[in-house]
Amino acid sequence: MTRPPPRDASRDLYRRPKPHPAGAPRRDANPPPPDAGAEATAKVVTSLANPVVKELRALHLKKERAESGLFLAEGLKLVTDALEEGWPIRTLVHASRVKDQPLVVRAAKAARARGALVLEVSDEVLVKICRRDNPQMVVAAFEQRLRRLADLTEPKGVWVALEGVKDPGNLGTIVRTVDSVGASGVILLGDVTDPFALEAVRATMGSLFHVPLFAASLADFAAWKRAHGVPVWGTHLKGAVDYRGVDWPETCVLMMGNEQSGLSDAHVELCDGIVKIPMAGRADSLNLAVATAVVLYEIRRARLDL
Repeated sequence: MTRPPPRDASRDLYRRPKPHPAGAPRRDANPPPPDAGAEATAKVVTSLANPVVKELRALHLKKERAESGLFLAEGLKLVTDALEEGWPIRTLVHASRVKDQPLVVRAAKAARARGALVLEVSDEVLVKICRRDNPQMVVAAFEQRLRRLADLTEPKGVWVALEGVKDPGNLGTIVRTVDSVGASGVILLGDVTDPFALEAVRATMGSLFHVPLFAASLADFAAWKRAHGVPVWGTHLKGAVDYRGVDWPETCVLMMGNEQSGLSDAHVELCDGIVKIPMAGRADSLNLAVATAVVLYEIRRARLDL
C-alpha cells in the first residue's frame, strides 16, 4: 500500500480556521501555546517554493485576502504597531540578516507567544513575498478587522464616511489623518477599495491599527443615522456654506464622495448640511485625502492643542 506524502508542518500551522464574520463574538485568535517561549527559534526558509511563501505572496490579491481573511503588513514599525494593539497575527517573517536586532527579536517573541508561525528567510524569499526588489526586512500576516455599522451603537466624536473611494493611497492617507486629529473612525459606504490592500496599509503608516473601520450600504447607513440621530455633513462643489463658518458639533459624520464624481445625489440627500472649501487659484478640485484633511482639522480645531 502506497503511503501519502508527508504534509509540510509549516503549511498546517498557516492553514488555520478563518476568522469569524465581522461583529461576531470571538475568542482570542492567538492564544499563547503552552510551549511558546523566548528561546524558541524561527523556522528557516530559503526555498521560493515553500507553501507558506506562496500563501503570503498570494495576499497581494484581493480575492485571496477576501477568502483567507488575512492581509500583509510590511515593515517593523507597522508590525510592531499591530502587535502592540493586539491584532491577531498568523505569520511573521524576517530576514536572516536582521534576526539579532533587538526590536526584531522582540517582535518575533511577541508573535510566537500568540501562536504565530515565525519564519527566518533569505533576501530572495522576501523579494518573492513582497513583490519588489527592495523589500522591508519584516513582514507579517494579520487578520482583518472590518466591522458592521450596525455594531456601532454609541457613536461619539467625529467620523468620516467615504462613498465609493477607489484609490488605496487616498483611503490609507485618510485613515492616517483621522488618527492624527483624534477622530473616532472611518465608515466605508458602498463599493470601496480594499482597506487591507498593501498600498492602503502602507499609506496608513500604522494608523490602520488604531482607527476602527466600519462598512455599510447606503440603506444601512441611512437606518443607522435615523436610529442614532447623528448629524451628517457632506462636502460638494455646489455647497453654499463655507466649511469654516459651521459650528461643528462634537459628534458628527463628515461624508466625502469619491475621487471622480464627488458625493452622489443619493448620499447628498442624507446630509443635514453641505459645505464647500473655497479655492482661489486655477485648480478646479482638491485631492480627496487633502480635502478630507482640510475639513477634519477645522472640525477638530478647538479640540487640538500643541
